[in-house]
Amino acid sequence: MMITRHLLALAVSAALVPVALPSAAAAERARPNVLFIAIDDLRSDLGVLGVKHARTPNLDRFAASGRLFTHHYAVVPTCGASRCSLMRGRYPDQLVQVGNEAIRLTHESWGAQSLPAWWRQHGYQTLALGKITHYPGNLTGRNWAEGPEELPGAWDRTWIPKSPWKTSEEMMHGYANGRPRVPGKSPAWQMNDGPDDAYPDAWVAGDAVRTLGELATSNKPWFFAVGLYKPHLPFAAPKKWFDLHDPKDIAAPEVTTRPADEVSSWHPSSEFRGNYKDAAGRDPDQDAAYALELRRAYAAATSYVDAQVGRVLEALRELRLEQNTIVVIWSDHGFLLGEHAIWGKHALYENGLRSPLMIRVPGMSRAGEKSDALVEAIDLYPTLLELCGLPSPGPLDGRSLRPQLENPAAPAAKPARGFWGAGDRTVRTERWRLIAHRVKGSAEPKVELFDMIADPHEAKNVAAAEPTVVRDLLRSLDEVKDPFAAARP
Repeated sequence: MMITRHLLALAVSAALVPVALPSAAAAERARPNVLFIAIDDLRSDLGVLGVKHARTPNLDRFAASGRLFTHHYAVVPTCGASRCSLMRGRYPDQLVQVGNEAIRLTHESWGAQSLPAWWRQHGYQTLALGKITHYPGNLTGRNWAEGPEELPGAWDRTWIPKSPWKTSEEMMHGYANGRPRVPGKSPAWQMNDGPDDAYPDAWVAGDAVRTLGELATSNKPWFFAVGLYKPHLPFAAPKKWFDLHDPKDIAAPEVTTRPADEVSSWHPSSEFRGNYKDAAGRDPDQDAAYALELRRAYAAATSYVDAQVGRVLEALRELRLEQNTIVVIWSDHGFLLGEHAIWGKHALYENGLRSPLMIRVPGMSRAGEKSDALVEAIDLYPTLLELCGLPSPGPLDGRSLRPQLENPAAPAAKPARGFWGAGDRTVRTERWRLIAHRVKGSAEPKVELFDMIADPHEAKNVAAAEPTVVRDLLRSLDEVKDPFAAARP
């Protein structure tokens, strides 16, 4: 077995190391803890992934101690729906699960089998700090400060830090020192010449460090989810993180123009253009200097959140919790920074769906080696079930990543599928990305097909030249339930 069978003090889990335990209490103590760190809108711009301008030393260092999945994909390129699929271990099976209200509007039918609820039912303490489901602190309603919880009963504790921002929504879209966003008027980026706690993620990291200190004295296993906000819009961070990034080192994407054909995944970047406004009225598609400002600000916000991740990981090490804690670092989806003239994540192109995933299991062998297997967010649920020695709540669409944790060269168990909009679907294999667009009034989709080996920037639609590939990939899409089926002709 490639994962070490013995730890310094505790077994990783009953699933990994079969041990005779004298009591239920001893079995409970033997289960591994789980630290789950979610980062919002983080594309795969990490130093460890070869991005030259990236300054992400903490994430890079963590990758060297665990397993980095270089081709991890979200199921839906928007926060709420992506997190819903992760919590269920399932693809969306109805239209509402492709939107940001996915959890709030459907949790009654599956919440008791959700990832945190299932762990809680099996003896774990479950805690959620910051943005884990769509609404930080799990609070919905007006200003995200009141209303019913998402996933009620799943967490022993769910909260956001006490901070200068008055509400969960203000913290989510916060500017320096408690300033809230004014939709349609606020800038898309901000640089503040102040400390890290001028922005919300330092407050989240501070609460996470304190909570780990409390958990270190617990005799009960725990699942602690820490949700960080950056680099989500606005791209805002202290000046010292901007200073790490020389604008001349940040290259523009290879493809920055809107596709000419009518079959495309292009969209008008409504989140960016609807909620943020440049004081001078500049548009990044028309102004190269402004586009570079945005890319640099995104890089700075990424370095800022990297530093906060480092604080949490250092606390885990100092508290000597590493030896019995599985650590997952995950981003809910990617983000396009001008690729295809898109500024946002709501697209089925590669950079909209691809995002970082890293897993570290205590005592794992071949740590630091990367896995290039295609994996999906829905794979985390069955992976953690197996690592923690828990039974499955029922059928899951995800597949355990334990083979890749044991052997980074292990192949993928399935392609990566994605869903968006009013009926668009995608499937990614090692070579191809197919995007099938719903056409109103027609049973046949219009198709984009990209050869991701010859054309990694998705510059040329080759669907007309590859009818057999298109046919086979459409069949692959049809192997899973179509959440848009009720709306199709």
